[in-house]
Amino acid sequence: MFYRGKYTDGADGREMGAKRQRIIDQGPSFYGNSPGSSFMYTAPPRPYSYVSQPPPFPVVRLRGLPFDCTETDVAEFFHGLDIVDVLFVHKNSKFTGEAFCVLGYPLQVDFALQKNRQNMGRRYVEVFRSKRQEYYKAIANEVADARGGSPRRNAPRAKSSDEAKESAEHTGILRLRGLPFSAGKDDVMEFFKDFVLPEDAVHIVLNSEGRPSGEAFVEFTNAEDSKAAMSKDRMTLGSRYIELFPSFSEEMEEAISRGR
Repeated sequence: MFYRGKYTDGADGREMGAKRQRIIDQGPSFYGNSPGSSFMYTAPPRPYSYVSQPPPFPVVRLRGLPFDCTETDVAEFFHGLDIVDVLFVHKNSKFTGEAFCVLGYPLQVDFALQKNRQNMGRRYVEVFRSKRQEYYKAIANEVADARGGSPRRNAPRAKSSDEAKESAEHTGILRLRGLPFSAGKDDVMEFFKDFVLPEDAVHIVLNSEGRPSGEAFVEFTNAEDSKAAMSKDRMTLGSRYIELFPSFSEEMEEAISRGR
């Protein structure tokens, strides 16, 4: 078994996409390589050599997160590390304040652990080592909730948000929130496969570090199509809920320019 190459058990975090898709049985993987490279260290140029076992799966568990925490907040908390995936943990459709974070390389786990008990906003966050099995079990639980038609995660705010979406004017542009960091234009186009979308109609929003922020904008042919596409609101791309919002060109341009 090699660290880079063919895997029998997907030990490298960058290979977790195929594993996740086999778990949820949802066709082609939406996940690719880790976005960007680490600013904190350079990955070894040669593969790891393990005599009897593969390298550990690079995942940590966070506890004590703010209840309005987003994937972008976690990425900023681990600034400089390659974030492959962030999975928030829910119980009875309510956020528990815990999350799993998959990193690009096993060595980055040690850097992540240095953030233990550092603050995110006004709360200190605990960071623990975790295991591949715990991460996959959390994925299975989240997907089971989604397939069972569980209520929206932020239930207290759902009604007002829904009302705002229904009353919003459509200009042909939708904003997507909650994208996996490794999702690309092809994944978004597949998500909206019922609509004709050229590649240049999809805009992946980057943060100030030039990395995916978890948001994107899509320009539809007309307002009728964007309104019809709202039927995809809260459906999953991979195992992530994707929230859709009617938007407009000024908001899109401002978001895109922030990542330039």
